[in-house]
Amino acid sequence: MKQKKLSLVLIVCAIVAIGFFLRIYNIDHTPPGIYPDEAVNGEDAIRSNNTGAYQWYYTANQGREGLFMNLIAFLFKYFGASILTLKFPSIFFGTFTILGTYLLGKELFNSHRTALLAAFFTAVSFWAINFSRISFRANMLPFVLVFAFYFLFKGLRTHRKLDFVLGGLFFGLGVHTYIAFRIAPVILIIMLLVFCFSRKRFLATYWPNILTFIIATLIVASPMLYTFWKHPEFFESRADNVSVFSPKINGGHPWLMLGRGIFLSLEKYNFVGDMNWRHNYPPYPLLDPLTGIAFLTGLVLAVLHLLRRAFHHLKRRPYTDPPIDVHIFLLVWFLVMLAPEFLTAEGLPHALRSIGTQPAVFLLAAAGANFLWERADHKPLRTRQALSWIAVVILLFIGVFNGVKYHYFWARQEKTATSFNKNVTDIAKVLPSWPLSEEKYVVTSYNTLERLPIYVLNEKRPNLTYLYQNELNKVSPQHPENFVVFLTGNYADVISQLQQRFPQLQLQQVSNPPGSIYYILSTSN
Repeated sequence: MKQKKLSLVLIVCAIVAIGFFLRIYNIDHTPPGIYPDEAVNGEDAIRSNNTGAYQWYYTANQGREGLFMNLIAFLFKYFGASILTLKFPSIFFGTFTILGTYLLGKELFNSHRTALLAAFFTAVSFWAINFSRISFRANMLPFVLVFAFYFLFKGLRTHRKLDFVLGGLFFGLGVHTYIAFRIAPVILIIMLLVFCFSRKRFLATYWPNILTFIIATLIVASPMLYTFWKHPEFFESRADNVSVFSPKINGGHPWLMLGRGIFLSLEKYNFVGDMNWRHNYPPYPLLDPLTGIAFLTGLVLAVLHLLRRAFHHLKRRPYTDPPIDVHIFLLVWFLVMLAPEFLTAEGLPHALRSIGTQPAVFLLAAAGANFLWERADHKPLRTRQALSWIAVVILLFIGVFNGVKYHYFWARQEKTATSFNKNVTDIAKVLPSWPLSEEKYVVTSYNTLERLPIYVLNEKRPNLTYLYQNELNKVSPQHPENFVVFLTGNYADVISQLQQRFPQLQLQQVSNPPGSIYYILSTSN
């Protein structure tokens, strides 16, 4: 028994280690750049460290919950601003979501194999790897959901108050993560109704623990809830501008647009994925073909369990299948956390808005894969052994397929580089090689966020000035014979004006394939 337990621990550790490696390997170069939405998180972190004003909610860039930025600020303060420290919170939450998915899978299915499969799918998924390497606060959402639901279901089994406390703490933490979490309480409300219907005297038995969960949730969520109460405008978001129910968006056909949104949201998992190169490898679906088959199998199984339960209820027949609550829970989780995507009309399908479905998708895929694996459990020993080895080879193929797809093929695409503004990040990386005493100017487009990757990585660098194209009057070097201008694009008018004022400036085009071109005007060759 001890040997078996040790083997299990080693397998879990190996899966988590694989996931961590896939998330941190070559992080300085893949993704090939820092997207401005990432850099604005770093800017808030730097400002907070400089002023000491750490916030529950940051208003820049349409508003964001503050926990993620404050974690980045902590890393910047003690380890310096770098690509790694900017992205490490995402790497951390993405990695520990793997462990949480295993724990939740074991709790839901009482099956180590199903739990291991769910953890493995999470560890090697292109979808999960990709977002775990981008500094988006949305990466915290799967993490808080898996641990909140793990402790909640564990508490339902053990009746231990501590489990309900921990579940509530994690669930309350969700308010501090990502806007899509705000719909997550609907999962709990629906499941409360399900448990009241499917379990005798559920409320009478569990009401003290339910109250404990709610109190713990409110304690952790209270700073953000108070912030929203004091500033109701923070609670509002750009959702009104992209909602399918907005007349200026739906053209008078809200239900038609809603149906379209649901279709596009569902098809991205197995057929046509997110067309945004930051979110996916277009036009491929989010799931590789084999994981996709397992997911569809698990989804069909869950629906069949639900239909059988309804049929037995109508016929007043006893239904003893124990996982029914589990299947309903996963379906509810999947559909509820899909809503932030299909209730909007912009950029569908959208892998980021549906990131809250990630654990449910991989748990359903694990249930489907385990169902197929179980078909071999009743075969003769040699057949079982052969099929087990085939299953291991398939899993290895899935891992290699997704890892190579991300780190080799997707990472080398020109469209990937341009979607992450690789040229701007390349400027940020090359600036430290120029003498500190030399005056440096950076001319960007009129996008106010474009310069931020440069700022985040060079915040303490002296003699560095940022300009828009209409601010060339600010180019007034103390030593005209020795200064440099970096341009994020081929701004012909800017180049012409500067060369007229400073004839000694020479233009150099710098190309760093794939997809990175920027320009330098300097007085030296």
